[in-house]
Amino acid sequence: EVHLRESGGGSVQTGGSLRLSCTVSDNMRNYCMGWFRQGQGMHLEGVAAMDADGSTAYDDSVAPRFTISRDNDKNIVYLQMDRLKPEDTATYICAAGPAWYGLGIRELGYKYWGQGTQVTVSS
Repeated sequence: EVHLRESGGGSVQTGGSLRLSCTVSDNMRNYCMGWFRQGQGMHLEGVAAMDADGSTAYDDSVAPRFTISRDNDKNIVYLQMDRLKPEDTATYICAAGPAWYGLGIRELGYKYWGQGTQVTVSS
């Protein structure tokens, strides 16, 4: 079983920045890593993803404000979030799925999920 743990959430004002981290308990080189979010009463939506080859995908609502990156030596994936807006308020969840399948920001295919970290952006 692979475990994922997010950190770095918090409360910021509009225009602020946060960096989320997700620590993976397995060799991250084997996984495509994704960030998803779910606002209160909303469906889960894909935010950003980075496959093992470094290819990335972003939802139109966050590009180019958000940047996904990964440190395979430390088994950590990051989500740098800049110019935050109130509509970015959500629980952010990282996920891992098999590498090289082009999972992108679609929920289907991701096998392991973290518990999430809350991000609140006030106006």
